Amino acid sequence: MEAKMRPEEARFNIEFGQSKWPDRRQGGWVTFPFVAGNFVFMMVAMGGATMNLIVYLIQKFGMKSIDATQISNIVNGCVNLTPVVGAIIADSYCGCFSIIAVASFISFLGMMLFTLTASLPSLHPHQCPNASTAACSGGPSTSQIAVLYSALALMVIGGGGSRFTNATLGANQFSTAQDQDVFFNWYFIAFYVSSIIGSIVIVYIEDNVGWGLGLGICAAANAIAVVVFVMGRRFYRVTKVSGSPFTGLAQVVVASMVKWGMNEEGAEYYHGSKLDGRGPPSRSFRFLNCAAIKVEGDTHSDGTVAKPWRLATVEQVEDLKALIKIFPLWSSSPLLSITIGIQLSMTVLQALKMDRHIGGTFSAPPGTVPLISMASVALTLPLLDRVVYPAFQRHMGRAPSPLQRLGVGHILNFTGLAGSALVERARLRSITAHGPGPAHLTSVLWLLPPLAVIGAAEALHFPAQVGLYYQEFPEALRGTSTAMIALLIAIGFYLSTAVVGLVRRTTGWLPDDIDTGRVDKVYWMLAVVGAINFCYYVVCARLYKYQKKNKEEVVGSEASDTLST
Repeated sequence: MEAKMRPEEARFNIEFGQSKWPDRRQGGWVTFPFVAGNFVFMMVAMGGATMNLIVYLIQKFGMKSIDATQISNIVNGCVNLTPVVGAIIADSYCGCFSIIAVASFISFLGMMLFTLTASLPSLHPHQCPNASTAACSGGPSTSQIAVLYSALALMVIGGGGSRFTNATLGANQFSTAQDQDVFFNWYFIAFYVSSIIGSIVIVYIEDNVGWGLGLGICAAANAIAVVVFVMGRRFYRVTKVSGSPFTGLAQVVVASMVKWGMNEEGAEYYHGSKLDGRGPPSRSFRFLNCAAIKVEGDTHSDGTVAKPWRLATVEQVEDLKALIKIFPLWSSSPLLSITIGIQLSMTVLQALKMDRHIGGTFSAPPGTVPLISMASVALTLPLLDRVVYPAFQRHMGRAPSPLQRLGVGHILNFTGLAGSALVERARLRSITAHGPGPAHLTSVLWLLPPLAVIGAAEALHFPAQVGLYYQEFPEALRGTSTAMIALLIAIGFYLSTAVVGLVRRTTGWLPDDIDTGRVDKVYWMLAVVGAINFCYYVVCARLYKYQKKNKEEVVGSEASDTLST
């Protein structure tokens, strides 16, 4: 007879959506406090250190505003590129736990060194008399720049290396897609909430108390993240790594080239240790199928591969096909990150030129204004999960598919950019009407609505992409699947730097003083390109067919999995 569930167990299950009381030894929700503790404290540290980076470089190192913006974009791009490297290493060699532990410690070293750049006078130039305008005479020395960049590099390698690998480790603790979806939802809520809280509190301390104290708190939070994560070691369900899956994918490419044009009729396909009853490979991308055709000399007498670069398994062939099929969808997403990167950096520069007083006496630090976008994500995620998605399921008989959520995210993204363009145009008209001086200052509150729309777009498309890639990628590439979001963000920040540089060289829209520029035209340009990119996405979504369908996932025709018109 099944034992009666204790009240505290029922409360636990209701809160987290767990269908049964988790295994107390390894895996399940018992691991959540340790996994969450790590990425929450890491996000507090990284948020406090990087959210105010533009202001820090201007005030402490006397850099020009656009130069500081470019450096900030590069740092943000690197923070989102290193998770890809970490995921590849985790999938191929040492697993998620080792990567997260080592990366968290490296980040701690970077935080300590970054704190020293603010605390020790010898590691930064003399204080600027007017930090918001011109750079200090002479600027930072070569050694000061070297220490600064070393600190940023360690932070980037450590903080980025643990970010989305943490999401993979957490999802690996659960066996059902339902529990994994719930985890991803909580992951992104904690991701954004911790970023907001850490950034608001720490950025306020940096701007009003001192940079040394604020960054020191970041280092302390990073240290706590390391300790909390290691404490949960005995509870984690650790996935065994059996060699690099990327080698197998490369073998498919090489073997298909070697056996190019081989006749498949009556061919025997190689399944490795799997049962041959699984059948031949699919007919899509048939030119890859010849990689799995067995010919004399390809295998030993015991069935093992004799020539690995001439023979691949059917499973490896299908894994490569899955990646090829999802690539067009993935290629439609970098523009989302480009627009977010440009908008967040331009928003800081706009805030520096606006009236930041809220409620009479409180003045919002300019580095905290982009947090409105994060706050919008944190508020929208539970609203979607508890209200919008259930209502959609009641009326449509099914939950919205990842592709539908992605499509709505695209629409909200370029809509928010159009709103930002209108706000900036109104700000410039105020300057023209009133002339220079306090009278022309527009309230920073006007930046909130478009930032909130952009945040709602993130709440739709980022979790949808993580869930889609985790579901559709081969199991051996689970770590890489979640890191694909990091790669998108990294590409976005890098390309946002390139776009800003191109606009500066070819137009007069982005001078050092944005009051004499046309940031509104930059936003309009991005909105138009975003609308065109959305059309490309719709085409990709309609052509895509899910490779794996969970019981909770949308089942039906191909058209029903795309954005409804």
